[in-house]
Amino acid sequence: MVDFSTTPELFIYILDLFGTMAFAVTGAFKAIEHKADIVGIIILATITGVAGGTIRDIILGKTLPNSLIDPVYVIITIISAIVLFFLYSKLRQHWNIFLKFDALGLGIFTVIGATFAYNLVGMNFLVIVLSGMLTAIGGGILRDIFVNQTPIVFVKELYASASFIGAVLFYLTLLITNEIYAATIIGMVITTVLRLVAMKYNWNLPRVKSRYD
Repeated sequence: MVDFSTTPELFIYILDLFGTMAFAVTGAFKAIEHKADIVGIIILATITGVAGGTIRDIILGKTLPNSLIDPVYVIITIISAIVLFFLYSKLRQHWNIFLKFDALGLGIFTVIGATFAYNLVGMNFLVIVLSGMLTAIGGGILRDIFVNQTPIVFVKELYASASFIGAVLFYLTLLITNEIYAATIIGMVITTVLRLVAMKYNWNLPRVKSRYD
């Protein structure tokens, strides 16, 4: 279970749960858009909400992922899926809700992954950045694969690169200030804002042009 002996642990835990809910909503939205039933909606919401952190925990050698140790993570994804199932008819015309939740989840999970790596190995730049990005994009990649779509991280506006920049700024802020709160807020806000601005203005990274473009 999570150690709440200090305020930072509680802050990160609450942030992690909120990020799980945000990504679960995107998974439920995608499942409903692809005509899944209630079970499929719950499964995709859960995969999207916890997959990134689960993969991160396994790669970094944690005995059991947080999503298996603490049932609150899965409970939140299930509740999010059920709520969206009943409210979708009122929300379906507001597709921007899906995009905003996706951007928010990206920002939150970037700093959650970066914080996990920092607590595990200290100020290791490579591990912090990779952990932040893996946590942020892992669930979304699986979500899109499960509905037979090219993952958004590969084809859309700044996505993985927004997570990368946020994780780098998390590291630099922590290096300069040694303040985990400041690093968390800056990394999260920059990642989320970059993603939202990229969607608004259609900012994309360079791609190879084909003869059909």
